[in-house]
Amino acid sequence: QVQLVESGGGLVQTGGSLRLSCAASGRTSRTYGVGWFRQAPGKEREFVALIGWGDGFSYYADSVKGRFTISRDNAKNTVYLQMNSLKPEDTAVYSCASTRAVYTSSAYYDYWGQGTQVTVSS
Repeated sequence: QVQLVESGGGLVQTGGSLRLSCAASGRTSRTYGVGWFRQAPGKEREFVALIGWGDGFSYYADSVKGRFTISRDNAKNTVYLQMNSLKPEDTAVYSCASTRAVYTSSAYYDYWGQGTQVTVSS
């Protein structure tokens, strides 16, 4: 079992930055890595980025590529999402989740955090 807790969300102006954290505990060694998803009101949950604990492989959705950076600190069992050049369309609840392999579908993520709100004002 894996537990995940997100933090770092908040209100930021267009063009600003935020860094989200995903603190994992439990049997992370039995997982591949962590992905970030977001869901805005009235929209489906959207894949944002993922990273592998062991190999550091990262992958991004086109909508955030070049603006967001995912990283991990294995010693802290923590994954970060650095979000730069934020836009109003980035406004959503951001959640992290563990996965057994490189997937972009939320169906392949087994454990989820509670989510953290990111709001980008115009």
